[in-house]
Amino acid sequence: MKPAHIVAIIAIAISIGFIVSFMGDASEYVDFAKAEGFAKKGKEKKVHVIGKLPKNTIGKVVGLEYEPKLNPNLFVFEMVDNAGKTEKVYYNDAKPQDFERSEQIVVIGAYNKNNQFVADKILMKCPSKYEGQQKQLN
Repeated sequence: MKPAHIVAIIAIAISIGFIVSFMGDASEYVDFAKAEGFAKKGKEKKVHVIGKLPKNTIGKVVGLEYEPKLNPNLFVFEMVDNAGKTEKVYYNDAKPQDFERSEQIVVIGAYNKNNQFVADKILMKCPSKYEGQQKQLN
């Protein structure tokens, strides 16, 4: 075999190895029920859950628990997933800035042994600052 063929085969094998290793780290987009099902089966799999913050009748976000003087690295909030299930989410970090203004939330995490959803990361979709300007132009 020519050295070029050997190098090509090694490069392909390394590429396949990288792809397979990253496939194991990829997490799914699920609702709270499916994430809870993974935990009950003993799978410690990180998942993405998409949802919104619950609001009262006047549009104020409810279910936020954050006391920075007692514990600045614990933020607990309620979230309603796309299937309609409301769940408390525990985030072991400070409350993100403008959290209440978010239109949509994506939490990345898993259920722990106490059946609590613990988020490692929070992604927020905030309202566009150009939304109001678009309405004024029309």
